[in-house]
Amino acid sequence: MTAPRSDGGGAAAPADDPAQVTVGYAAAFGAFLIWGFAPVYFKAVAAAGPLEIVAWRIVWTVVMLAPLVAAIGRFHIVLAAFRTVRNLRVYLLSTALIGTNWLVFIYAVLNDHLLQASLGYFINPLVNVLLGVVFLQERLNRRQLAAVLLAAAGVGNLVVGYGTVPWVSLTLAFSFGFYALVRKRARIDPLAGLLIETALLLPVAGAYVAWLAAAGTGSFWAGGWEITLLLIAAGVVTGTPLILFMIGAQRLPLSSLGLMQYMAPTLHFLLAVGVYGEAFTTAHLLTFCAIWLGLALYTGDAMAAYRRSRRPAAPEPAT
Repeated sequence: MTAPRSDGGGAAAPADDPAQVTVGYAAAFGAFLIWGFAPVYFKAVAAAGPLEIVAWRIVWTVVMLAPLVAAIGRFHIVLAAFRTVRNLRVYLLSTALIGTNWLVFIYAVLNDHLLQASLGYFINPLVNVLLGVVFLQERLNRRQLAAVLLAAAGVGNLVVGYGTVPWVSLTLAFSFGFYALVRKRARIDPLAGLLIETALLLPVAGAYVAWLAAAGTGSFWAGGWEITLLLIAAGVVTGTPLILFMIGAQRLPLSSLGLMQYMAPTLHFLLAVGVYGEAFTTAHLLTFCAIWLGLALYTGDAMAAYRRSRRPAAPEPAT
């Protein structure tokens, strides 16, 4: 999942037009629905392996986004990214983070660790809160602190219960958390930013798939027309939900998007346990209950803060 923080995307204020709000909800719902069912797609191309899937995802995302970014007049952002060393460093960092996130998520799906991936994306909002404290000097109120401590307790429970660190969950949560932090501080445009990140990875991805083709070990063409078409669709699977998310972010309040973001990991959870038969033990139940309780505290606090921010200011007293 690669939903960007809308902080740096230039999202407009929520529209008052009911039709626009309806469009916003439909678009956001579609985005999180695609992200939620993405594991089904990655399972379908499992024969290609994580590295080849990520490589083709990069290639076809560039092919899809380049003409779109040019058509909406944002290609100057792409060109500006390569003009200064500072800009390039920022994008290299965000590229490394999203590349890691993609690879670990696909690895998790293909190796029956989708439940861990789900846990990682449930933890992610609380990781964002923690990173805000460490890097943005934000302060935690009591509810936020309790939410972070509950998340830590949930992860600790799995460590004690299994004797191993849930590295998939933590890698996904922190790689995406740092990715959102970098984008927030640099105010990176969501669509142009993803094109820049995939373009930076394109030489490596292109060389890798070319090497696979030369060695005759790649799944593209050699794996049959079905997997070839599915690998080509990687660009659509990556780009479409991002576009839908941007449409929703421009028309909805952040509180609505904040609630809807839990839809994707919930679908991951249901797929892992109900469809793919991954083990769900008492230790998992206790961990998820701790995380869900923490998210309930965090979400309730965020919604209360949003309602306070929307109240009209009290009139100045007459003098």
